[in-house]
Amino acid sequence: MVLHLFGFQWKAGVTEDVKERVAREIRALQGNIPGLLETHVGINFSPRSQGYAFGGVMKFVNRPALEAYQTHPAHLKLLEWLIPLIEAVEVDFED
Repeated sequence: MVLHLFGFQWKAGVTEDVKERVAREIRALQGNIPGLLETHVGINFSPRSQGYAFGGVMKFVNRPALEAYQTHPAHLKLLEWLIPLIEAVEVDFED
């Protein structure tokens, strides 16, 4: 198994409606990306968040599935409008 973790810092002006859309669309990848087993996203409430207000965890069957996700059309479509709204950090590791 491979875990893909991410955190987002929102850029100025991102509305609550847009943040909810982000969560919905990330969850909607579940079932559309081969090898993506689980998807969890939500608001980060940690006092140690260093500004990362939103986070998520995705579980993939293996590294090739994670690599395929990176270039999957559904993921790329999401990134087109998401990237301008965030500063992101990502961590990937095998479990």
